[in-house]
Amino acid sequence: MERVIEIQHLRKSFGSNEILKDIDFSVNKGEVVCIIGASGSGKSTLLRCINLLEKPSGGEIIYNGENILDDKHDIYAYRTKLGMVFQQFNLFNNHNVLSNCMIGQIKVLKRSKEEAEEVAMKYLKVVGMDQYINAKPKQLSGGQKQRVAIARALSMEPDVLLFDEPTSALDPEMVGEVLNVMKDLAKSGLTMLVVTHEMGFAKEVSNRVVFMDKGVIAEEGTPEQIFNNPVQERTREFLKRVLNQE
Repeated sequence: MERVIEIQHLRKSFGSNEILKDIDFSVNKGEVVCIIGASGSGKSTLLRCINLLEKPSGGEIIYNGENILDDKHDIYAYRTKLGMVFQQFNLFNNHNVLSNCMIGQIKVLKRSKEEAEEVAMKYLKVVGMDQYINAKPKQLSGGQKQRVAIARALSMEPDVLLFDEPTSALDPEMVGEVLNVMKDLAKSGLTMLVVTHEMGFAKEVSNRVVFMDKGVIAEEGTPEQIFNNPVQERTREFLKRVLNQE
């Protein structure tokens, strides 16, 4: 399989507080990898290090065979290849839905207004938000905002889409609409790295599940291995606790 991103010995500290400790894992083209674990285990920090919103304290991030933490690499060019969907949507409140999906294309990818609009409409259709192109974010529900945020990320046509707990800020009845969009994207062959608390989604959709605990990868494997036959006691404890809550 073609490797898109490979993480080697990645570390991240904030002062004396070590959040990520010697992380090794990779993401292959077309793969959906879900990262699970308790709050504070380092999941979101790992995602933010991968797209360089946080600067790692050590290690390597290999993208298409090259370590992008080398000084010679263009961080901005690399970032355009990674789409990011945040917990809190991060939409531009003063722009309408269509404009939100066009700005990055025009400013960063230097696409013409016409091309940017065509691409934006394509992906707004994919997420079922093409009827809302003139709406401002404040007129949308949380689920609709998150679907627009996904369309905006897709409009940049990245190699990998990163999701940082995309349903955690939503009301329970809106979670399903966002997860359904993500399931369809997974079926389409998009490469996805998803930090999530949604165990059902991780079980059903992912090719691989990574369980993080206290800044390390405690266990990783297929959904069947992790959910039905985990090796580590810590994984068993975590799953028992979260699955009992569902």
